[in-house]
Amino acid sequence: MLSLLFKIGKRKSTLEETVIEIQNGNPNLQNKLIEDYKPFIAKNVSAVCKRYINESDDEFSIGLIAFNEAIEKYSSEKGSSFLSFSELLVKRRVIDFIRKEARVRNINFISNGETDEEGAQSKIEAHLSVDDYQRKVEQEQRKEEILHFHHVLQEFGLSFHELLEISPKHADARQNAIMVSKAVVENEELRRGLFDKKQLPIKQLESKVSVSRKTIERNRKYIIAMAIILSGDYVYLKDYLKGVLES
Repeated sequence: MLSLLFKIGKRKSTLEETVIEIQNGNPNLQNKLIEDYKPFIAKNVSAVCKRYINESDDEFSIGLIAFNEAIEKYSSEKGSSFLSFSELLVKRRVIDFIRKEARVRNINFISNGETDEEGAQSKIEAHLSVDDYQRKVEQEQRKEEILHFHHVLQEFGLSFHELLEISPKHADARQNAIMVSKAVVENEELRRGLFDKKQLPIKQLESKVSVSRKTIERNRKYIIAMAIILSGDYVYLKDYLKGVLES
C-alpha cells in the first residue's frame, strides 16, 4: 500500500499529461491507468458507502465507470487536477447510484399487497424515508463540492479563510466581481491564461470589462475563486452564484 501511495505521488505531476495523451487516442495507456488507480477508486467509493468496498461490489463498478468518464471528460481548463476532478465525479456517480437503489427499494416495499390503510401508511413512511435520504445525499454532495473547491483553491495559493476576509462587503461589488469572472471564463484566451499560469490576466482583462484596473486588482482573489466555480462542475456553488447575481 505504501509503495502504491509513493507511486501515485511520483506520477501526480505528469498525470494530467497522461490523461491528455489518452484523450488523443491511446487505449492501452487508458487501461493501464485505470488498473493502476483501482485502489484510488475503491478508497473513494468506500468513503461514500461508509464500508469497505472491493472489486466484486456493484458500487465499485459504478466507481470504475465514473473514473473512466473522468478520463474522457477531464480538462485542465476546469481548474482542478485530474485526481481532484475524478474523485468528485466518482463520489457523485456512486451517490446517484445509491439514491436510485434506495428509491427502487421503497417502490418495491409499498407494492407488496398491503391493505389500503396499511399501504397508505407504508407509502407515507417510504416517502419520508426517501426525503430524509435525499437530504443526506445532498449534504454529502455539497460537502464533496466544497472539498473539491478547497483543493483547487490551494492550487492557486488561496484558502476559504482568505476568501472570507477579502470577499466584497457590498452586493454591487460582489456582482461586479462575478461579472468579471464570467468574462474570464467565457473568453478562451483569458481562461487558459488563468488556469495555466494560476494568475489572473489583469492586463488583457482590463480592456474587455467596464471595471477599472484598480477594482480588478483589489478583488483579484475573489474573481479567481468565482472563475473556478463558473468553470467547474459545481452544482450547488453555482446555485449560490445565481442567487447573488439575481439578488
